[in-house]
Amino acid sequence: MKEYIEERAVNIANYIIESNATVRQTAKTFGVSKSTVHMVVTKWNGFCC
Repeated sequence: MKEYIEERAVNIANYIIESNATVRQTAKTFGVSKSTVHMVVTKWNGFCC
């Protein structure tokens, strides 16, 4: 995995945990779509198949 993708995944996951943010709030903060947030948290952080 490319390093910047892994770093973004960790940053997004940490933001959600630390601020108790929703997917919508996280997407707005990071300037990405809700689908991207969901994919990053589930796929790249190992929470999905």
